[in-house]
Amino acid sequence: MIPDDQFEVIERHTQWGLDLLDRYVKFVKERTEVEQAYAKQLRSLVKKYLPKRPSKDDPEFKFSQQQSFVQILQEVNDFAGQRELVAENLSIRVCLELAKYSQEMKQERKMHFQEGRRAQQQLESGFKQLENSKRKFERDCREAEKAAQTAERLDQDINATKADVEKAKQQAHIRSHMAEESKNEYAAQLQRFNRDQAHFYFSQMPQIFDKLQDMDERRATHLGAGYGLLSEAELQVVPIIAKCLEGMKVAAAAVDSKNDSQVLIELHKSGFARPGDVEFEDFSQPMNRAPSDSSLGTPSDGRPELRGPARSGRAKRWPFGKKNKTVVTEDFSHLPPEQQRKRLQQQLEDRNRELQKEVDQREALKKMKDVYEKTPQMGDPASLEPRITETLNNIERLKLEVQKYEAWLAEAESRVLSNRGDSLSRHARPPDPPASAPPDSSSSSNSGSQDNKESSEEPPSEESQDAPIYTEFDEDFEEEPVSPIGHCVAIYHFEGSSEGTISMAEGEDLSLMEEDKGDGWTRVRRKQGGEGYVPTSYLRVTLN
Repeated sequence: MIPDDQFEVIERHTQWGLDLLDRYVKFVKERTEVEQAYAKQLRSLVKKYLPKRPSKDDPEFKFSQQQSFVQILQEVNDFAGQRELVAENLSIRVCLELAKYSQEMKQERKMHFQEGRRAQQQLESGFKQLENSKRKFERDCREAEKAAQTAERLDQDINATKADVEKAKQQAHIRSHMAEESKNEYAAQLQRFNRDQAHFYFSQMPQIFDKLQDMDERRATHLGAGYGLLSEAELQVVPIIAKCLEGMKVAAAAVDSKNDSQVLIELHKSGFARPGDVEFEDFSQPMNRAPSDSSLGTPSDGRPELRGPARSGRAKRWPFGKKNKTVVTEDFSHLPPEQQRKRLQQQLEDRNRELQKEVDQREALKKMKDVYEKTPQMGDPASLEPRITETLNNIERLKLEVQKYEAWLAEAESRVLSNRGDSLSRHARPPDPPASAPPDSSSSSNSGSQDNKESSEEPPSEESQDAPIYTEFDEDFEEEPVSPIGHCVAIYHFEGSSEGTISMAEGEDLSLMEEDKGDGWTRVRRKQGGEGYVPTSYLRVTLN
């Protein structure tokens, strides 16, 4: 039991306990703010590094490295959510509850100490009354003794009158009676004070101290439980945090370098076959070409042929040339065959999904119309006609687009297959030696033109595309412009994707500026402007 005479010590100790409780609440509150700020910064960090585009539209998401990084960011975001949960639990279960409990404890402590101070005041008041009765008793005794001495002195004095003696005796008797009454009052007051004092020390104060002790022990127990909530809030999120960390570990192990390399290949492979061997050009001996009707060694108009080492000497292979800016076409013919096939396949799938969506919507509208016809109060069937008509138009439009993309896709797939077959056949045998003369692809006579038509109608082989593509023709184009030496018609579409080449559409009329020199390329000029080289086998040539 707490000693009864340490009231002030009890008061200081209980106040210290409540201050400690308030300090802990303040600590947890600041800890909560730290957790919230930490979670907020983590979420901001994740938002900063998450890809802006959806996963299905982001080609980088096909790589396991990017997928693992996004997964790690998601795990960090989940980790931030757990930190927010810790902050929320601490705020509700510790800060709010302990703060409320602290206020209750302060009110209870105040009540107990007020009760103790009232008991003390009552005891002090009783003690003052006792002291007053004691001093009165002492004073009355002295007065009675003094009155008795005066009466005895007058009684022995021969000069004192009888009346004076009687008066003195009477006064002494009164004083003695007053002293007796004061004595009785003092005795009674003393007895009452002793009873109150015993009640105070043996009953009142022990009860108050017991209440204060119980209050302080409950406060300490509650504070200890609050200490436990700090760790309990952490332990509740440990399994989820462990899963987040395990997810990060799985994401790290999911990085597959070999697969990423294959994904890169699949994303960017062009479908073009590998180029053939570069032919040897002998500049040590003059090139004597046999004159023929199809030869442009000595043009019929007498102008010398624009030839020289600049074109062949500065030729570059297609992988190393800079690509021209190409116009994006609806059938993606500006892309390499493999990429064209993939893009067409994607567009076809999108159109099919849209078509299925429109078909489902049409069926739903038809069912709704049937319901309206059977139950007119639910709606007017005629109000659905515009939407049904719009849906039917969309279905027809999408069907046409699907047919269009299917045709383009079939053509692109045939190109890819032909490229693969040609590449395999070329690498299965050694390449042919360089031809000493250009192929018989043009003639100045009608019969020669007819022969060229028959030969050029054959599908162009990939060797003509894979032959060296000249990517720098600056010196040729910087010379004085010359007149066309003939005209030609493009029998196939060609996309000039390398520098020095030029694009042409199927059936386009072109001006022939320079004949094939034996390398499979012919220089032409488009009517709308622009000169460049195109495969000879893609042309039907007619000389002037």
